[in-house]
Amino acid sequence: MSDVDVALRARETGAAGALWRSLLAVLLPILIVAMELGVYLIEPRVLSIGNLRNILIQSSYLVLFASAQMVVILTRGFDLSLGASVSAISVASALVMTGLDAGDVAPWIVVLAGLVTGLGLGFLVGLFNGGIISWLGINPFVVTLGSLNICLGLATTISGGRPVFNVPDPFSSLLYNGKLIPGVPVPVVLAAAACVLLYFLLDRTVFGRALYLIGNNPRAARLAGLPSRRYLLFAYILGALLAAFGALMLTARTGSGEPNLGGSLMLESIAAAVIGGVSLQGGVGGVIPVILGSLFITMMSNAMNLLRIDGYIQQILLGVVIIAAIFLDRIRSTRA
Repeated sequence: MSDVDVALRARETGAAGALWRSLLAVLLPILIVAMELGVYLIEPRVLSIGNLRNILIQSSYLVLFASAQMVVILTRGFDLSLGASVSAISVASALVMTGLDAGDVAPWIVVLAGLVTGLGLGFLVGLFNGGIISWLGINPFVVTLGSLNICLGLATTISGGRPVFNVPDPFSSLLYNGKLIPGVPVPVVLAAAACVLLYFLLDRTVFGRALYLIGNNPRAARLAGLPSRRYLLFAYILGALLAAFGALMLTARTGSGEPNLGGSLMLESIAAAVIGGVSLQGGVGGVIPVILGSLFITMMSNAMNLLRIDGYIQQILLGVVIIAAIFLDRIRSTRA
């Protein structure tokens, strides 16, 4: 048995914490079903096949972004730059693809260049955030707030503040409207595959177990001889790559590079993660609860749109939900 396993088995999670996670696993699906049935009484379209398909597609993107937040929140951090990095990645990859597509370049090379650009930029964002946070010890709030402004400036500058249109059709077919599995939307398939890989990484590898330990008990991590700085760096890189993949999928859906694509994704991703039971205190969270949290946020937004609730009111309600989730997480943490 490794030092990591020993330290993980030695940590005390408390009966209250275990009870909270068990209640959440049951309560969240019930809340999702109750919300949909309640809205159905007012607006029957909420349970139409077309709307349910739209919810699945929308939630697949949020699952990736919420998972990206979960990875860094596990280490007692968070990523304020997520939404801005999504915008920068969307614009940069679109510019590369449209530039190559205008010349005599094979379609598969154009698509590959777009993927490499997007994932490469995501890697650099994660390396920047994780490197400064882990090796210089600067607070994640300060670092990711700074990179937020850098990414926003980059997205606006290289695009001129305007969308980059005419993303090649093969790119959209690959990540949005193709047919990987008949009858299942491509974004759902890709998000599910990413979640399976992330679940395996967090639950079946030393790296994943180390992230939980670093967030739950940094002192135990040091005593176990873990290279905490290296794992923290890898966590931010992994989170940024997940966000970059989601950005590429959104770009394929819109068919253009959008400098404002990130929008409210930072808040929504944190909300989905926290509602899914990821503790802001670190060391607690999982892929499946985050999927449920993402479904809850997506369904709530979809229901409010169908009920024609004003967009500003929707932002207020989302804020209330975030605060309530953080308050409940605080109660769980103090009682665990």
